[in-house]
Amino acid sequence: MTSLSADSCSIALLGDLILGEPEPDFFFDRARDLLSAKDLVIGHLEVPHTHHGRELAFDVPAEPHAPERLSALARAGVHVATLAGNHIYDFGREGIIDTLEALAGAGVVSCGAGLDLQSANAPAKVERRQQRIGILSYNCVGPRDAFAQADRAGCAFVRIVSTVTGEEVGPQTQELQATIPASDSLDDLSRAIEGLAREVDVVVVALHKGIVHTPALLAGYERPIARAAIEAGAHIVVGHHAHILRGIELWRGRPIFHGLGNFVTVTRALNLDNPHPARARWAEERRKRFGFTPDPLYVNYPFHPEAKHAIIADCRVTARGEIDAGYLPCWILPSGQPEPCGRDERGQAVFDYVADISRRAGFTTEFAWHGDRVLVR
Repeated sequence: MTSLSADSCSIALLGDLILGEPEPDFFFDRARDLLSAKDLVIGHLEVPHTHHGRELAFDVPAEPHAPERLSALARAGVHVATLAGNHIYDFGREGIIDTLEALAGAGVVSCGAGLDLQSANAPAKVERRQQRIGILSYNCVGPRDAFAQADRAGCAFVRIVSTVTGEEVGPQTQELQATIPASDSLDDLSRAIEGLAREVDVVVVALHKGIVHTPALLAGYERPIARAAIEAGAHIVVGHHAHILRGIELWRGRPIFHGLGNFVTVTRALNLDNPHPARARWAEERRKRFGFTPDPLYVNYPFHPEAKHAIIADCRVTARGEIDAGYLPCWILPSGQPEPCGRDERGQAVFDYVADISRRAGFTTEFAWHGDRVLVR
């Protein structure tokens, strides 16, 4: 473990954020003190926050939420929101405009979506404890209609293709094992990271990737893209989208959290009794395809039962730029609130779960308790 000093910069990284219920502050209450103690908190905002635009049917459209709810992120201590995901364009240009404006008005920096490709690709940059930190956000799962273009709003992206057909894959593709990042798109990613690494001290890359609602399994493209990001100069790589935790590995001494799962992810849009036809159909198909039924006690958290395990990635950056990687175990309560556990019964359950899914993914990562924090080594 790297020896930490008082001037080390602490970076907390959160899983998916969906503020789908009224009074969103409530859902951060149990983690509020912990988050407020961190120098930098980064989370992934999953859906647009807008009162405008019209619903676009590229994928199963997400339910939009009120822009006013985004101020709860700032009050919870979230400083940066990554936006490149498969739902951010579900209400088109207007949805992105309203989301960007609401985040900026709340004092939350964002990256990964914009009114054109250049702005979508632009990194977020912040400074903490004399460390310049740059954050990039990319959508790897489609739909391609959500990808920003030179003259069209959308999100930053890396294209993923089938090794069998050569065709691009999308969020509903069932066979994801035979997939790789498109070479030109991977080159673009590497150049962006290399360029940002020349401007900042620490580079964080968030990738919207993976196979939803499925324990442990990684798609074929996930290791190559995450490792290429490290090789290009990223210090920390995190994944979102699967709505369930994924394994953790160290590559060239730097951490890859392949999937942070959920954090505050409260929504009724995936319940079987949803009045929206497309969402109700997806809830039923999801149950059949992935073989799980959400816990009925979790009325606003309709996810895989194993998604009750949650973590906050907890990385410390030394004055010399070294990364000390770890995580803080959390448990999702029936209320939908993530509760930090520490080294208690639930915390140990999360520890065991992360070790198990990492092993099942083929990683040799070792984990050890250090107080209430789990070290990754």
